[in-house]
Amino acid sequence: MPFLTLAEVETLARAAHDGRTDKAGRPYAEHLAAVAGGVRARGGDPDQIAAAWLHDAVEDAVLDEEWLAAAALTARTKAIVRALTREPGESQEAYAARIRATPGALLVKEADLAHNADPDRLAVLPEPVRTRLTGKYDRMRALLGLHRDAGPAA
Repeated sequence: MPFLTLAEVETLARAAHDGRTDKAGRPYAEHLAAVAGGVRARGGDPDQIAAAWLHDAVEDAVLDEEWLAAAALTARTKAIVRALTREPGESQEAYAARIRATPGALLVKEADLAHNADPDRLAVLPEPVRTRLTGKYDRMRALLGLHRDAGPAA
């Protein structure tokens, strides 16, 4: 069976998240597109770009693990999506360790965090939410060894 093209993955991800919005009330697909674009801009390969489009699909239950297991995606893309799917009750430390241990996942999470922490995106949120999320994103960056907008730590 041939693998899905990036255009097919994008179409599928947009359809799966149709009608969903982010914390600011924007269409969720805008976040997926920004993360995929961020992965591409950081030199990510097609497996990583496909995973960027799907990075929240299983965690947000718009697609399930059975779908992912059967999907016409590379094993690497599936592994990255699984690494980026935070389990209920999972500690940030365990989540970060899995991302770091999965080849290709760190770059996708870096692009995800960059978009999540975009000051323009955060500016529309109430101050308490903005403060909480900024702290959360900063902590995850630290656990992953990422500096703000600087890529992996040396």
